[in-house]
Amino acid sequence: MSQLLDKAKAFVAEKVANMPMPEASVTDVDFKKVSRECVEYLAKISVSNPYSTPIPICEINYTLKSAGREIASGTIPDPGSLKASDTTLLEVPVKVAHSILLSIAKDIGADWDIDYHLDIGLVIDLPVIGNFTIPLSQKGEIKLPTITDMFA
Repeated sequence: MSQLLDKAKAFVAEKVANMPMPEASVTDVDFKKVSRECVEYLAKISVSNPYSTPIPICEINYTLKSAGREIASGTIPDPGSLKASDTTLLEVPVKVAHSILLSIAKDIGADWDIDYHLDIGLVIDLPVIGNFTIPLSQKGEIKLPTITDMFA
């Protein structure tokens, strides 16, 4: 009896391991707007859903780092769901306080940009498996807003 149970477990584990999984990538990180409290950037994530049913997104976690330190982090609870058999574009607003930008002034330097490392965890609810996190990471440069951006 235990051999039969072990074979059944192995069969299920193999089937789950070979299931197609949703895939995601960060397509863009760019300046969005300036307010009195912060500078807001927008990360765009493209997620493909191989299943014929929509998949609920539980939450999106993000951490933005520059010069080796965390300058923004947060969680977006219940941002919706992934379209069935399609690609969904998600937008993650990242707010950075002005005081933090001043503290990394050395990194900003003469080129007026921030070298960044963005980590995103996209938590989705897959049937049978449960919550599954798709880890994403992106490195690059974000231009700081100019005076014309602030009043546009």
